[in-house]
Amino acid sequence: MPHSFGTRARTRHMFSKKFRHHGLPTLSQYLMHVKVGDYVDIFADPAIHKGMPHKHYHGRTGIVFNVTKSSVGVRVNKFVNGRIIEKRIHVRIEHVRQSKCQKEILARKITNEAAKDEARKTGVKINLKRTPKLPKAAYFLEKSGEDGVITTIQPLPFSDLV
Repeated sequence: MPHSFGTRARTRHMFSKKFRHHGLPTLSQYLMHVKVGDYVDIFADPAIHKGMPHKHYHGRTGIVFNVTKSSVGVRVNKFVNGRIIEKRIHVRIEHVRQSKCQKEILARKITNEAAKDEARKTGVKINLKRTPKLPKAAYFLEKSGEDGVITTIQPLPFSDLV
């Protein structure tokens, strides 16, 4: 059988809906608030064929650069022949979700600003940098056995019996 290279080739699982999630998208998907500069995730909805992105962009995150009445323009990075090109594609609103990639950064920014205000009031210098998880602190193991005597185990010396 000849090998096919269509736009939807090898998308059997990619463009399939999850169990008991079939059908058209909800009304809230159409009424989603999107503005220029928002981070969005591109997830193609197989129930809507119009305005569907190419399979390469499925699951990619991009930044909105244009909003029309039924679609959004998204800037997405694409790896082509060893270099990264910024592609601008227009996708219908059904195939777009609000991204959570900036959620942790924005939360950390709010906590850092609050900590800086508190430091200015108290005059204490604080470190706002993220630090990796440190190793556990040292501790002593409780004595084993009922009488509290520590038993030392040693290997037997080698003896050639032949």
